[in-house]
Amino acid sequence: MSNLTDFLSLPYAELEDLNLKAKEQRAKRVPAHQLQEERLKYLTDEKRIKAVTVMFSDLEGRLHMLDYDKKFLVKSFDNLTFDGSSIRGFTAQKESDLRLHMDWSAFYWAPADFVGEGKVLVFGEVIDKQGGPYIGDMRGVLKSYAESKHKEHDFTLNAANEIEGFLFAGLDAERRYNETGKFEYVNTGGYYHSLPGDPLRTFIDRAAEVQRAMGFENEKDHPEVAPSQFEINYTYSDVVTAADQIQLYKFLCRQVARNMGLTASFLPKPVVGVNGSGMHTNVSVSKGKKNLFWDPEGEEKISKFAWEFVDKIISHGQDICLVLNPSVNAYRRLDPHFEAPNQLIASAVDRGSMVRVPIGNEKSSRIEVRAVAPDANPYMVLYSVFKTGLDGSIADIPNLRSAKRFLPDNIYDAMENFRSAEWTTELFSTEVKDRYLDLKKGSADRCARLLGTVVKTPEIQFHHEVYNQFLWNQF
Repeated sequence: MSNLTDFLSLPYAELEDLNLKAKEQRAKRVPAHQLQEERLKYLTDEKRIKAVTVMFSDLEGRLHMLDYDKKFLVKSFDNLTFDGSSIRGFTAQKESDLRLHMDWSAFYWAPADFVGEGKVLVFGEVIDKQGGPYIGDMRGVLKSYAESKHKEHDFTLNAANEIEGFLFAGLDAERRYNETGKFEYVNTGGYYHSLPGDPLRTFIDRAAEVQRAMGFENEKDHPEVAPSQFEINYTYSDVVTAADQIQLYKFLCRQVARNMGLTASFLPKPVVGVNGSGMHTNVSVSKGKKNLFWDPEGEEKISKFAWEFVDKIISHGQDICLVLNPSVNAYRRLDPHFEAPNQLIASAVDRGSMVRVPIGNEKSSRIEVRAVAPDANPYMVLYSVFKTGLDGSIADIPNLRSAKRFLPDNIYDAMENFRSAEWTTELFSTEVKDRYLDLKKGSADRCARLLGTVVKTPEIQFHHEVYNQFLWNQF
């Protein structure tokens, strides 16, 4: 059969060159119409492409993918409709028609051995019936916000995320948790320790190769503190690219693990008694080529502008905690016995603080929001962090950066904080806020209210990144 097909399958080095070129176009803000013309011509001329995989995310951050025949997409790219009522957190059935608009800047050539031969990937923007951005599409909300800040102030919002995960034995380990009641490690070496050729090291090597080919610009990778835990780091990008890369990171890690007969899990705390997984979110703001967070004479060598950003995050920390930690399981991670960032303070050294100020220089100066779980919607997180840090208010609390205040230790308190906060209404609108709360409550009410010391089956089974449509349709 292979002799009869001639689908696109490029070497990794060639993939990296193509993806880095596309990433550079994005960073230089090449006009959308120019990119559209270039991409459509490429799709038309490249006969070995059979399909275009269009990606978008629902309100909880679950990645959805639709494959369009290449020839159909080239003719109909401006009228790709889908049923929004089938997407949790999107439209009601009576107003279900939504459309996808191609973001041609977010175009990726993917490794054929993990995505399939003859395919390219592109992120889509969800459009409502009136032709405007759909309010439930957090990617569109984030992109619009970032563009407005660039237009008004010449700001570029930068982000880099450190995404931790676990590698577990067997396929679909999360979906099968109700059968086994446990997760099985593939490695117990711990921080930085994994021998060449063992399953965890092999997985990390393969995942890093795939990310490099996708233009991530890798920096370092290693096993993390907990057994069978990993982290693969890459360079910072503009905020929408960074959020897209989080979705790709998790998707590609899952694909690599699956090809090995294993499961890559981004549950925040799948195993009690060891460190959980976080998604430390490093952010900065630049104007032109100047990093506005850097000040060699400032406290901890960051600027007054950066400290005001920090103070606003801490002030609204309780309000946005549900966005940063969106699942029942996430509140197991906010446990002070395991370096958990559950304190509403800022510190250069205390890893229990919600916000940390890493050592930096003129290029790398940034702040790190540590209280973010890897199962959070990346677009919602980065929008909340930047809009809060730039447009939020500073609470009138003595010693704000060091006063002992804590994030909630359960999802019900987090939901109440989110519901009652005026700031979250300003962030998301009443409609989106209510939809998000309904989704979170639906999961929480099916789980034990008190976390206890055992990971309960429902907190895995009803997790937004694990659930299957059949299960939810029973309710």
